[in-house]
Amino acid sequence: MTVKYEISKSVYQTEDMGLLSIHDMLNYFEQMGTMRVSDLHLKVGAPPTYRVDGDLEKLKGPLLTQDMAEQLILPLLSDNSLEKLREMHSVDCSYRLDKTHFRINVFRENDGICAAIRALSADIPTAEKVGFPNDIWKDIINRKHGLVVITGVTGAGKSTTIASLINRISEERSCRIITIEDPIEYIFAQKKALISQREIGRDVYSFIDGLRSMLREDPDIIFVGEMRDAETIAMTLMAAETGHLVFSTLHTRDTAGTITRILDYFPPGRQNEVRNQLSLGLAYIVSQKLIPRRDGKGRIAVMEILNNNYAVANLIRTGKVEQLYSQLQTKGQGKYDEKMITMEKHLAHLVKEDLIEYEEAQKWANNLNTFAEAMRNE
Repeated sequence: MTVKYEISKSVYQTEDMGLLSIHDMLNYFEQMGTMRVSDLHLKVGAPPTYRVDGDLEKLKGPLLTQDMAEQLILPLLSDNSLEKLREMHSVDCSYRLDKTHFRINVFRENDGICAAIRALSADIPTAEKVGFPNDIWKDIINRKHGLVVITGVTGAGKSTTIASLINRISEERSCRIITIEDPIEYIFAQKKALISQREIGRDVYSFIDGLRSMLREDPDIIFVGEMRDAETIAMTLMAAETGHLVFSTLHTRDTAGTITRILDYFPPGRQNEVRNQLSLGLAYIVSQKLIPRRDGKGRIAVMEILNNNYAVANLIRTGKVEQLYSQLQTKGQGKYDEKMITMEKHLAHLVKEDLIEYEEAQKWANNLNTFAEAMRNE
């Protein structure tokens, strides 16, 4: 007989918050706000653990047993997701609770079942509130073609930044937008644009299959959740070259490293071809991090932005990626309406504005010498 798991069943006894169900645990995100509490980790042999302002905080209570973990995790999975977990030992899925959408990864590990639950507010922030250090978002949403790559580590706010841009486009332009996501994170309302969102595993088999069919579906704007392999990257670049505005993500820490990562997906014999494609199709790379605010009220985005102007395109085409940072520094020396900025300059600006601590900025700088220089010149 199939076991029926209930989301409201109280399972976990805490010292200070009473007996909790997984519904109660997810509701905590609503109470605290997803800008502060971003993740919940459930693991056998450890208490439930939240990520608050970037740091892990464990609930005061017993270690999770296998039975407890199953009763907390499995109610969040559909029948299809449960079947995939049984077959593949891991599954990506999503769950909606009131105003909050959750991205969930469930997997098996040494101690048993485990889950990483990421909270995404149903309310998409405006582009003005995301934290761009300049107005390049206005240029991005008005573009007709080109590839815009948002990069950063897991939890850096990449999905939120892209959602804010797509949402603004949908408000202002009558166009066709199609997304391929794994899983769907933000749900877009139908406004001026006509939007279709497709989820890997439910609506389409893979990113590459979705891209192949998408190019026959008359899109103006494409969002590819992540560029995970050479074939997906090649197809994404082709879409950007052939008159589409394309958004995607990569897990890289800076703009120059993003170019290198893309090229590394391909064998040496194809890299010249890909460099040429990138030089023609790339529009922007935005590398971002989320840093604790000085006032302790959540985190703030800091960005490094590379605009593919003529000089940058030439460096990419000729394989001089190591010179890209110098180009960033040169073009980012002026006012904040420039289309490029280094991570260090944006950090220095936030320190001067008293929004983040100097010591915290140092921890997140890619280059300490450049950060020190940016502080002197700010």
